[in-house]
Amino acid sequence: MQANSISKSAILVVVIVIISVASWEVYLRSTGLKISYDNLEPLWADKRERVYDPIDKAVVFIGSSRIKYDLDVPTWEQLTGMRAVQLACEGTNPVPMLLDLAADKNFKGNLVVDVTEGLFFSPIGNGVTTISGDVFKYYREITPAQKASFAINHLLESQFVFLDKGDLSLPALLDKLDIPSRKGVMKMPIFPIEFTRVQFSRQSYMTERLLKDTNIAKRVTDIWTLYGNMARTRPPVSDDSLTRRMNDVRIAVDKIKARGGKVFFVRTPSSGPAWMGEQMAFPRQKMWDRLIKTADCPAAHFADYPAIDHFICPEWSHLSPADAVAFTKEFVKILMDKKFITPGK
Repeated sequence: MQANSISKSAILVVVIVIISVASWEVYLRSTGLKISYDNLEPLWADKRERVYDPIDKAVVFIGSSRIKYDLDVPTWEQLTGMRAVQLACEGTNPVPMLLDLAADKNFKGNLVVDVTEGLFFSPIGNGVTTISGDVFKYYREITPAQKASFAINHLLESQFVFLDKGDLSLPALLDKLDIPSRKGVMKMPIFPIEFTRVQFSRQSYMTERLLKDTNIAKRVTDIWTLYGNMARTRPPVSDDSLTRRMNDVRIAVDKIKARGGKVFFVRTPSSGPAWMGEQMAFPRQKMWDRLIKTADCPAAHFADYPAIDHFICPEWSHLSPADAVAFTKEFVKILMDKKFITPGK
């Protein structure tokens, strides 16, 4: 009798858990949320392994968050027939990734470097830590067990919205509690979940809810305003620091080119107060123009091309999914015109 009672209790618990999880999944989907993959080290490492594809089969993209939103991977791959290897990381300086690829003697491919001046010309410490952790260290030390875990996790993540660790796990939900700042402790702003959803390709996109609700978009622009105010308290980039950065880039680019690889720099769109502030804080002649001249590489600045200079970013800094498709189509044309990629390959 006792064993039978325990068995019934266990079944009841399982049923309650299944109903609870199913209800949570249904509720999340009813809000418009779709599958999103954990934007963490394992996903980045999975893409990093693909940089060794033949030069006519893939293009590697590094940068900060803009290229993750602005490059529509399905459109890119349909038009070019080439894999898009997305290695960009939000809120980070891409120069360490450029240096890492330059130091990798096996990398001989196509590389597109997205430049967001406020990050690209920021100081670099000794580490290579991104918002998701030290991706380089994880990639170099990854174990077979971690690879197997990633494969299993991918199968599950592809089916359930609630498995979004970065936004919907208990620690993530607790982190998002609206606890006011207090003396000596500043609460860092939390981006709304509608701002960042991640596909398996690592492409990021904002949801329709953000595009339709100006209150949600304002939560993001308020964060950009806060970051801009914080940046203004820092000393400007010194001439010596700028010269060292330019030299580091030139040396890295030369290494990749010497192995038969190609490098292209792009300045993706921003708009509104973000674009206005960037023009004042990072004068084009001093930053972008000098960078391209020093790197001696083909490049494209969005402001130079009527086909892509008119986009209005919903939160000043990243393109909507529809505009990402339009931008990608024009960007492919630019790369073809500059002979960086060959049509039909």
